Amino acid sequence: MHYTLLVTGPAYGTQQASSALLFARALLAAGHTLSSVFFYREGVLNANQLTAPASDEFDLVRAWKALHDESGVALNICVAAALRRGVTDAQEATNLALPASNLQPGFHLTGLGALAEAALNCDRLVQF
Repeated sequence: MHYTLLVTGPAYGTQQASSALLFARALLAAGHTLSSVFFYREGVLNANQLTAPASDEFDLVRAWKALHDESGVALNICVAAALRRGVTDAQEATNLALPASNLQPGFHLTGLGALAEAALNCDRLVQF
């Protein structure tokens, strides 16, 4: 079965994002296809490269990147939600004259059209 995940919870403070990551890994282990994870609303905070959890805490931001590196799952970030919350890539930082960028490698800024396309091409869309 072909899945798309929609993550609206931040990396820390709720269970949504960590549950989504566990679900994604379980899907892939079971032989399903996961081609896209779309991060929206507070979920864009999963792509903040400057997140620095304590050394004894799970690093969810880097865990999403590891999932991308291992399986090729697209990690799409809503550009409007990201910019509102201070998450940006180098190009948008330059365009907006911001002093720095902080998008974790492996994630890509995109629009809601990417979510619509993923929803049209999957069997199940699961929101966390």
